[in-house]
This record gives sequence, structure tokens and C-alpha cells, in this order.
Amino acid sequence: MHILLLTPNFPPEVNASASRQFEHCRRWVSSGHAVTVITGAPNWPAGRVFDGYRNPWKSEEQIDGIRVLRVWTLISPNNGFLLRILSFVSYMLRATLTACFVRDVDVVVATSPHFFSGLAGMLTRYLTGRRFVLEIRDIWPESIVAVGAMKRSRMIRILEWLERRMYASADHIVTVGNGYKQQLVERDVSADRISVVPNGIDTSRHQVLESRETVRQRYGAADRHVCAYVGTIGMAHGLDVVLQAAEQLRSQQRDDVVFWMVGDGAERERLQRAAS
Repeated sequence: MHILLLTPNFPPEVNASASRQFEHCRRWVSSGHAVTVITGAPNWPAGRVFDGYRNPWKSEEQIDGIRVLRVWTLISPNNGFLLRILSFVSYMLRATLTACFVRDVDVVVATSPHFFSGLAGMLTRYLTGRRFVLEIRDIWPESIVAVGAMKRSRMIRILEWLERRMYASADHIVTVGNGYKQQLVERDVSADRISVVPNGIDTSRHQVLESRETVRQRYGAADRHVCAYVGTIGMAHGLDVVLQAAEQLRSQQRDDVVFWMVGDGAERERLQRAAS
């Protein structure tokens, strides 16, 4: 089977989406399937194209047996709402155009977020008639309203209409948890068309390089309780609560607990300034 995957992030980017989609593709290839990925030039999260790459109209490379087509997109940092939306739309248009010319495809898979990647899958479905599997990792546009990036408006209503059309266009939908499945059912998506595939990790691909005692000593936490957050530091993650908890402990003259935040994203610089 030839699987065409539409995803805006892919290695050498190392965010959650890129890593997850790479693992999917790697396993599909090992199962004997042909895999083509349409993505952009690696630039997350700083909005700067990685060394050794450009942002041409189209380029092609092979990664672990995966055919990777990189298409031109508007590059912008992972902050600033308008520029990010324009970047998403540019990916949607270029991915759709490129997908229509990839030959002998059996199924199109698109992952959302971001939302416009899912729309690229929907447009490809309508233009080519290919079977379409939609992966939902976030309920959009509800999530951008929830984090305060947009308020309820006519634009949100238009996006919600597109959201319903996207769900209707998919032959099958995959979600990461039962809560997402329930939300889709509430949006009139048949439960029979939804599968739940939770996140996981391949422990054979990960090795412990240093003992936790060594890491604790390096960062001054040898005899302290460590509360760690590891992942994207974005608008949706509510990490101000970590700073608030640390401030409360400091006001109580507690020094037996230390908070570590490991990752990058749109809110990292703001949180660093607030902590300082």
C-alpha cells in the first residue's frame, strides 16, 4: 500500500508531532508499505530554516526509507497569531497542490493539529477521490478559543463549519484519547468511524545515558524533590501555574522542592522573563 502523509512537522524537527509522525512512517515502512510525506522545511520553533536546508518550491529526500517531499511555506516563529495562520494556510495550499500530483496513492493521512493540515487532506480527498484518514490531536478551532488566541466571532463560526466538513470528508478518524472521541460524537461524527490510538513509546529506541543522581547534582537538586514538566511550552499548557506554585513555596521559605521545565514553544521566553 502507498500511504501519503500530510504533516507540517517532520524530522529533523524534534517536536511532538514530528517525532510521532516519523515513528508512524518508520513502522509503516517496516511493514512493507510505501510512504510519502509532504511537509515543509524544518524550522520549528524559532522560525529559522535548519542548517543544510532551504525553503524551495519543492525538494525531495529519503529518510529511513521514507520519501519526504518538502514544499515551500511561509516561515514564521511559533508566536504571533496572524503570521502563524498565514504559515498554516501556505502549507495547506502547497501540500494540497503537491498531493494531487503524487501517483499511485492508496490512502491519504492528514494530522491535525494544525487544523489546516487536516483541511489539506480534505481538499485532496475532494480533488482526487482518494481514501482519507484524519488524525485528530486537538479539537480546532475550539482550542484556540480556549487559550484566548481568538474570541467567539463570525470567523470562528466559519472555521467551525470547515471543521464539520473536514470530519464529514474523512473515511475514518483516529483520535489520541476517549475524550476526543466523545467530543467528535457530540459533533455528530459516527462512533463507528472513530478509532482511539493512545500515545506510546518504543522503549527499545531509548537508552538512559546518565543516572538521575548525576542529573540532579548537575542542576543543584541532589537532595530536593523535583517537579518536572517536559514538552511543548505553549499557550495551551497553562504553565503559569508552575511559577505560581514556586512562588507560594518561596513565600513559605521552602527550598526542598525545585521545578524544572524542559522544552520550547511560544510561551518559553515570557515564562523565563516572569521567573526572572
